This record gives sequence, C-alpha cells and structure tokens, in this order.
Amino acid sequence: MAFIQLGLNQDIQERVREELYSIFEDSDREATLADLKSMKYLDRVLKETLRLYPSVPSITRMLKQQLHIREYEIPPQVVVAIVPYLLHREEKHFPNPLKFDPDRFLPENSINRHPYAFIPFSAGPRNCIGQKFAMYQMKTVISTVIRKMKIETLGSQDDIKISAQLILRPESLPNIKLTKIK
Repeated sequence: MAFIQLGLNQDIQERVREELYSIFEDSDREATLADLKSMKYLDRVLKETLRLYPSVPSITRMLKQQLHIREYEIPPQVVVAIVPYLLHREEKHFPNPLKFDPDRFLPENSINRHPYAFIPFSAGPRNCIGQKFAMYQMKTVISTVIRKMKIETLGSQDDIKISAQLILRPESLPNIKLTKIK
C-alpha cells in the first residue's frame, strides 16, 4: 500500500527520495540501523499508510471490569471490538481523513491527538511485540526501492478495493510501474 500511495503522490515520493539522498548521497550501501532511525519522513509516510490501511482492521478484547462510556454501562466479560480502520478515519482525530498526508504525524500535529487515536499495532500491554521490527523492515525495503526506482501507480485511489477479514486484504489494486533512475 505504501508503494501505491507513493506512486499516487509523486511529490511525497520525491521528498522521500530527497531524505534518502541526504542519508546515503550517491552510495548504494545497505541501510544501517542508524540510517533507518534517521528516516523521519519515510516513517511518517509509513504511519500514514498504516493509518489508512492498518494490517489488522479490528481488535477484540474481553472486559475484565465494567466500562462506562457516555450514558452506557458495559458489563464485565463482554467482548468489545475496536476498529482501527474506522478509528483512523475519524475526522476529529484526522482532519480530511481520506487524504494521504504524512505531515499529520509531525510532532506539532500529533501533540493534541489522543494517544489511542492511532493504533495500527494495537496498544497497551497486548500490543504487537514486532512493531519496531515491522517498521524497520518496511523502511529497509521501501528505501532500497526508492533509491533506485521511480514508482508510478497506474490508476487512482478509487481503484483500491479492500476487504476486512482477520487482516486487511486487497480485493483489487491498481498496478504500479517501476522505472530505473540514473
């Protein structure tokens, strides 16, 4: 999904490429952990991709104690569902929620956002233990491709059709075209 978004948003792809050039210059060496940590803009691109397309569209939990939400009392032992796919598209947390905008994850744009408004890897004591590894892995793959290739998405945002199963699955996606640069 990140490749598709980068192909749809050439200006964002170019900013990622500029960030990578500032880290690697003309070198074709592999990324180090320090390099991955310095990829701040790419990190925001990935967060924005995960905001729109979280790999796990819903999470269930059994309540251990009674929960009071507004005028509702939910008793213990009830299974509740949290739906990051919908939560991440809430206008009050993410204005213009369908727009792909990595800058919504700038520190100054995130400061007043509820800490659980963005939960692509769940949250709390049962969050995904592999989330840092997943982010590093995505940064490694995407940075390697972006340094060598231009990505074009052959279609539009409207061509993305997904279904929410245990994980978010594409039903149909636009093709992408890779063109070697330099």
